[in-house]
Amino acid sequence: MAELESQFQLVTFHLGEELYGVNIMDVKEIVKLQNVRFIPNAPYYVEGIINLRGEIIPIIDLHKRFKLQSGPVSADSDVNDGGFIILNIEGSQIGIIIDKVERVVSVKAEDVKEPPQMLSGIGSEYIEGVIRQEQGYLIMLNIRKLFNAKELQKIIEMQ
Repeated sequence: MAELESQFQLVTFHLGEELYGVNIMDVKEIVKLQNVRFIPNAPYYVEGIINLRGEIIPIIDLHKRFKLQSGPVSADSDVNDGGFIILNIEGSQIGIIIDKVERVVSVKAEDVKEPPQMLSGIGSEYIEGVIRQEQGYLIMLNIRKLFNAKELQKIIEMQ
């Protein structure tokens, strides 16, 4: 936690019932859902690829990666709530599927607590920290640990 600045911003989103966040500095853009082209022999959590303005971007399904159910569709939710967050990881772009984008929040480094051993089925190795909020908790993902170097290289080669 010492390497975190005193205050930073997170892009927050829902995966299933939980609220997650990724550092805004790792986010290139957020795009609406679109057709994903299947890739044979890809890892089970790779949904496929999309063509975003001429760039081929692999799309990762964090529901599969974390073994989560998709969020329930409530009466006030819009079919268009879901989408992709395009991340910059080690100079490569990877998209993650989200159920619903929330907002950008400012977080103080001292508010980030160590993650518990297990949190909603996600191993704590993927979690940078947990931030307590009025409505519950915000789980801060460590996108660099979502994929080991070998997995990341395989995903990048699909581009």
